[in-house]
Amino acid sequence: MRSGCSPSRAAFGLGFAGIIPAYILAIRELFPASEAYWRIPTFLLCSGSGMAIGSWVAGALYDHFGTYGPAFAGGVAANAVNLVIVGLLVLRQKQRATRFA
Repeated sequence: MRSGCSPSRAAFGLGFAGIIPAYILAIRELFPASEAYWRIPTFLLCSGSGMAIGSWVAGALYDHFGTYGPAFAGGVAANAVNLVIVGLLVLRQKQRATRFA
């Protein structure tokens, strides 16, 4: 077995390692610093719980169906729901900005 890290593994690792810090920076940009003490830990708890529950559900679906198809479909559905939520939040923020302008 060959040791070391391939360029594709390194690129995946760097990309994955940048996601959570980017979210933290976005929270700090969008909300006052006085609220960071509860917003950042709440975000980390929710995101970590989602990753743990998602992988557990995918494993349970694989055990039940014997294929990863339903697990991938569930992941796509969960991401579609997330996109809808983010879209609604962006629209709400734009409406709020125009109301206070």
